[in-house]
Amino acid sequence: MSEITTLSIPAPDDFHVHLRQGALMRAVTPLIRDSGIATAYVMPNLKPPVTTTEQALAYKKQLEELAPGVNFLMTLYLSPELTPEEIKKAAKAGIAGVKSYPRGVTTNSDSGIESYETYYPVFRAMEESDMVLNLHGEVPSDPSSDICIMNAEEKFLTHLRTLHAAFPKLRIVLEHATTQAAVETVKSLGDTVACTITVHHLTLTVDDWAGQAHHFCKPVAKFPHDRAALRGVIREAHPRFFLGTDSAPHPRKNKEAAGTAVAGVFTGTPLLLPYLASVLEEFGALERLEGFVSGFGRRFYKLEERHPAPVATRAVIRLKRSEVVVPQEYGFVDDEGEKSSVVPFLAGKTLRWSLA
Repeated sequence: MSEITTLSIPAPDDFHVHLRQGALMRAVTPLIRDSGIATAYVMPNLKPPVTTTEQALAYKKQLEELAPGVNFLMTLYLSPELTPEEIKKAAKAGIAGVKSYPRGVTTNSDSGIESYETYYPVFRAMEESDMVLNLHGEVPSDPSSDICIMNAEEKFLTHLRTLHAAFPKLRIVLEHATTQAAVETVKSLGDTVACTITVHHLTLTVDDWAGQAHHFCKPVAKFPHDRAALRGVIREAHPRFFLGTDSAPHPRKNKEAAGTAVAGVFTGTPLLLPYLASVLEEFGALERLEGFVSGFGRRFYKLEERHPAPVATRAVIRLKRSEVVVPQEYGFVDDEGEKSSVVPFLAGKTLRWSLA
């Protein structure tokens, strides 16, 4: 364990977060601000999905009212309604990227894609406008092809290679990687291809989510050697791997429903940095925290150039070596006026670091 007792880093950036809508949005969005996050890259898989510039800007306005001071970067949902003309319009309005979901692989992905070639004109417009393509890197399960949630990411990587070859100047982010194969593939590609890594995939393996609803997410955590690869690329401070929490809150009743538990792990709380400091210290990478959360992603997304924060300076966040217990839940009143709650990652567990 490190002898460091305090840490000071520029406010972190989370390049993959779900903030939902309605009562749940109102409950979890202020927690993003309380975590010290400077920039939140917001996913568009609402009901209905965010597919136009106007919808994205309206959503952004709602979020800014709930968490003033956070730099919300908005995305559009890749769908047949999305055109090259809309891409150009979105880019001028400051929309940062487009999120691709293969059909049916995760929460609210029923409108996802089935073929990438259909969208080549959209990708060309994105390349010209310097927008980012964010890929949920799984293919749908298919028993006839021996594809399931354990190898769906690895089977997807051929699509990543094909897209990069077709659009070498298009900035692409493989989201929430879970496998050694994904790490090696991203490292082998050019400087326009990057990858986000979550808190929970640095912590969990398959044994930790099987039978544990609040650890179940898509893509699922994989084998110990896969987790070791994620940890290893952080230890080496690779500049194209950075934080994207994929924080995905769901009401407790939906996570714990027998036979129907929804995918998503909730890490978007004021304990985000304590989570990270604790797990990075565990595998000897505490000194890599600042680059992982406050540097590499900012450079890849060209934040200073294309998406400057609404304030001139970024806060400095301080952590101290002091134990803190993760709350059992965060309560809220749902859209039906009923008492509800959302359970955070590692509820009830003790972390070794806390916000100072």
